Amino acid sequence: MDPEPDRQALTHAVRAVLERDCPGSRTLLLGSLAAGTADHFSDIDVEWVVPDEAFAACLARVADVLGRVRPVAAVRCDPDYRHSDRRRLLFVRFAELPLFWRLDLSVRAESVADDPDYDRQNPRARARDDAWSRPASALANVVGAVKALARHRPEDARGLLDRGFARIGEPPRGAAGARDAAGSRPRGGPRRSHASRGRGTPGAGAGTTGRTGRRAGDPLRSHPPRRGPRRLS
Repeated sequence: MDPEPDRQALTHAVRAVLERDCPGSRTLLLGSLAAGTADHFSDIDVEWVVPDEAFAACLARVADVLGRVRPVAAVRCDPDYRHSDRRRLLFVRFAELPLFWRLDLSVRAESVADDPDYDRQNPRARARDDAWSRPASALANVVGAVKALARHRPEDARGLLDRGFARIGEPPRGAAGARDAAGSRPRGGPRRSHASRGRGTPGAGAGTTGRTGRRAGDPLRSHPPRRGPRRLS
């Protein structure tokens, strides 16, 4: 079964629900989906530009708004912009979907929408180093390694796994470790994950995508979908 229509429908639904929630806001599709170069393992990159006066309120309710599309399993914030007053980068994992289809949601105030470098070098915008979950970051690198193997880039996969092991204080395992940790290369597109089915294994995509400026091993905290208001971590 070709998963592409499902991912396209999810992307359209996400953009529509965000724009409906905040009058005067707009969304833009970024990354490989926008460029037409996406494959089965590409994630979803969206930018949400909101009025300056609505920025804080939109952030406060974004998880619940996205939950109208489908249950949200995890929301994490890029520590580089965790305390920015007009810019955030959120990593969203939906329940019962492939881990590869993470939503990377860039939220920007209208006044800085066209400034790609806003708060990039501002130390006050960053979270503390200990706010970055090391185990979750390591697991994100593993998912990225699986993507790299599926795309026939074994050296990239090896580097991702080496960095993942380093995040949890373990020595690198080399090429054999890459094969063992990543398992058999996925064929025919992504499958639904054990984490999606409630077995508690976190995951995330990897790589960088244009204006979002995300890192290869972005963190995600795994937990089962919750009911009621959610607080961004």
